Amino acid sequence: MSTCSVSKGCFVFKPSPKKRRVSQKTAIHFREGKNDSEDSELRFDTCQSLWNQIKLETEQIQEDLNKQLLDNLVSFLRRSHSEFQGKTTEWTFRMKSREIPTAALVLGVNVTDHDLTFRNLSEALQSNITPYIALLEAKDCSGIKNLMQKLMGQLMNCSTDVVSLEDEDYVQVSQNRVRCSMKSLVDWYESVTKKTDSEILSKRRTSSSKHQQSPPVVIIFKDMESFTTKVLQDFIVISSQHICELPLVLIFGIATSPMIIHSLLPHSVSSLLCIELFQSLSCKEHLSTVIDKLLLTSQFPFKLGEKVLQVLINIFLYHDFSVWNFIRGFQLCIVEHFYSQPLSVLCCQLADAKKRVNSLSHDQCENIRRLPSFRRYVERQEAEKQIALLTADSFLKETTQKLLEDLHVYHENYVSVLRCLHVFTCSLPKYPLGKQIRELHCACLENRVWETEDYESSLQLARMLNKSDLETMLQQCVEILVSSGNEFDKAVEKLKEFLTQFQKLEVAEAFQEQDVSVSSQKELQKKTDLYHLQKTLLELKDSRRSKKLTKFEMLRFEVVDYIDSLVRNYLVPADHKTLHEVVYFNTASVLRGHLNAAPRIALHTALNNPYNYLKNQALKSDGGSISNKAPDICIVYKLHLECGRLINLVDWLEAFSTVVTAVEEPNADAASSDQVDDIIHARFIRAVSELELLGFIKPSKQKTDHVARLTWGGC
Repeated sequence: MSTCSVSKGCFVFKPSPKKRRVSQKTAIHFREGKNDSEDSELRFDTCQSLWNQIKLETEQIQEDLNKQLLDNLVSFLRRSHSEFQGKTTEWTFRMKSREIPTAALVLGVNVTDHDLTFRNLSEALQSNITPYIALLEAKDCSGIKNLMQKLMGQLMNCSTDVVSLEDEDYVQVSQNRVRCSMKSLVDWYESVTKKTDSEILSKRRTSSSKHQQSPPVVIIFKDMESFTTKVLQDFIVISSQHICELPLVLIFGIATSPMIIHSLLPHSVSSLLCIELFQSLSCKEHLSTVIDKLLLTSQFPFKLGEKVLQVLINIFLYHDFSVWNFIRGFQLCIVEHFYSQPLSVLCCQLADAKKRVNSLSHDQCENIRRLPSFRRYVERQEAEKQIALLTADSFLKETTQKLLEDLHVYHENYVSVLRCLHVFTCSLPKYPLGKQIRELHCACLENRVWETEDYESSLQLARMLNKSDLETMLQQCVEILVSSGNEFDKAVEKLKEFLTQFQKLEVAEAFQEQDVSVSSQKELQKKTDLYHLQKTLLELKDSRRSKKLTKFEMLRFEVVDYIDSLVRNYLVPADHKTLHEVVYFNTASVLRGHLNAAPRIALHTALNNPYNYLKNQALKSDGGSISNKAPDICIVYKLHLECGRLINLVDWLEAFSTVVTAVEEPNADAASSDQVDDIIHARFIRAVSELELLGFIKPSKQKTDHVARLTWGGC
């Protein structure tokens, strides 16, 4: 690669991203952990394989959820310039020609997820509508000139120079230089659309057979709220004057509300837009789908504990509403589980896990024996079996295979019964067990859900459901259990029997009650004496209190009790199952430390205990002592913690010098000691300046040789 330059200089040519070599040290770092074992490489491969499967599933979920939205946008673009396609010259077309077709795309406040949506939108438009798409961001479009430069750079795929839009006289530049004006854009579009047989056009169009004869130019404003009002106004006014020559379509990415369009643009400008509103799926519904496909399924063996799942959900609900960040947190849980748990080598499909059990070493068998859940399992066995489990590796492997199979069956049954319970509780008043299935899932993971007050109130409300709701819920439960396999054949038969009994119920009791009420009214009409009237009313009241349950009410109680029995049998918390540590990640504190940033605590830990991060054995010290091997800023920080509101710099320097020179030889000569003092003084000044930069101290106006302390409490 050559350069032409008059002056000397250093030219940097960055390699393309495709040619860059990615360092393959990830597996090495994974194996260098504290739990290094002989199967660390297998754990790393299993972790990578599992994440690749989950990543493909999440991409498929995103594609399915956005399919309806993308189809609506594609159909909108197809009909947006039908008049332009037909080259009609009717009066109505001339009247509407100044209106720019605009799609207001409301995506929600989860801004971090918008990039993926716009990327999918661009791919859909390029494959079906037009190859001419530009994505503009507010940070790149501070003025109308910058906007036009960015727009033409993306559309024309060549370098551009900002030339004044008002200046009509411009110098002819080289072939790779164009003028950033709307007229140049119109000329470029006309020349490109005419060259249908050229090679340039065939390269730019990914699927030319699907593109229209005069494809529109789509301009996407990714973050409309961030654009300045003047830039949007000028661009819309200029574009509307060329809409007859250039088929423009605008797409506004909106995070808040469609009313922002009228807030940013005056009526004279917004009237130039033919706006159609498009609403994306709610981020909460998106999260529910992700949890349903990734966690409430037996497809993936890895599971999240209740506290870990609650941390991820709380970050989603109270911080960013970002599904993408939730998936990243889920990925972090996978990596941390496989990194810290040696037995995570068994966190794979059941057939592979059984094969890996046979090849476990003696150390791995000892790891299984140390698991708390396995120790509880051993304590429940007979004495002979306890000895065999603790001494014979072969018998332990056989038992482990059976326990892993039981755990797999538990997960399948758990999900099916959980969905059935959610069918009964999701429509109850005030939602005692939550409206979303993720809330019910967390409640079942936390403890025995049937022992909670919310569950009791849910049963009481379920015993008051009407006949039509009960039949609908039973039908949904039958569909869920039928798709679950042969485990619930008896349950399906029982639920179908309930449905048959509901259908055979006669309304004779209702007519009988109606007859009784009519006869009682006739008796009341006959007896007009006050004493007999009161006596009759009391008898009616007592009869209503002691009224027997109808057939429907008795059948309704049976249905609710049977669902309650399924819950007690199958919705046992996961931490009550043996070997749940193999597939469940429960270390919420580690996840919280990675995702919930606490910079002040981290800074205090680094300055107060540098060994925590540097891992240098020389920095190990007792809690109250100050090591002279520590960095200068750490020594100064520890000394300042012992001071009050105002710190005397002279005393601080003397204390620092005492700590630093604690191990120096006492017979050093005076010259060398003076030289050391100067060096120590310079080191102290630098450390104090760093503390001031970090915000721990500030100069004091009360005393010139003092500084004021700004932090208290040690963190």
